[in-house]
Amino acid sequence: MKTIKTCLLAIVLLFIVTSCSKDDSITTNEADYSINLNLAQETNWELADEILVLINEHRATLELPSIERDQQYASAYAVQHTNYMIDMNRINHDNFGNRSEALKQRGAIRVGENVAVGYNTAEAVVFAWLNSPSHKQVIEGNYTHSGFGIIQNVNGTNFFTQLFYNK
Repeated sequence: MKTIKTCLLAIVLLFIVTSCSKDDSITTNEADYSINLNLAQETNWELADEILVLINEHRATLELPSIERDQQYASAYAVQHTNYMIDMNRINHDNFGNRSEALKQRGAIRVGENVAVGYNTAEAVVFAWLNSPSHKQVIEGNYTHSGFGIIQNVNGTNFFTQLFYNK
């Protein structure tokens, strides 16, 4: 009874829905990182390819190797995250650890991510990322592959997730 009252009080105080568990030591199953690969088809591949060309041109000026397009898992996870950002109506890196771990379970050594919203051209979004030290660091990082989630919301605003990884 005390546990139920505590949970109800937490809901009222925090105005959020939480779940209560009597035993926090319950063994949990390993996380499920499965994803529908068809999600990758939802991205704007024309814009994604333009972004990748610009990023690879920038990397070439630094004598860094080109990044290859991943049109499977990384893009499916990127699209999933972009849809989440659209649902939340804000850009974020929520649950990046899950995307990173999912790609690591498929052979990635390291994973990075850039997100953006509101840009209409590849040039504009890449310019913005290159003028942000943290985003530029990802673009110039030790990565070999990249997946894209570029989708417009109902108002026609572009939301971007670009996942980078090294195999």
